[in-house]
Amino acid sequence: MRTPDLDRLRSEKKRSLADFLALYNENLPAAFPKASMELLEEFKSTHAALFPRRGNVWSLDQHRRKVMDWLRSRAYAA
Repeated sequence: MRTPDLDRLRSEKKRSLADFLALYNENLPAAFPKASMELLEEFKSTHAALFPRRGNVWSLDQHRRKVMDWLRSRAYAA
């Protein structure tokens, strides 16, 4: 019997905005900008299609890479 993939389970777990923010910023490479509640709310309104049913449910698996790319593109645009 296989043991559960804890990293995968952690990544796919549905989280609140506050939980996602804490996990997103944890162990973030120095080259990437950190997120804040305000920035994540802006991301959510900009990418509403990523939050179809339960508007405030986040997961590392679905949102982390997209938030990273979005924050970096905002930094370069500024």
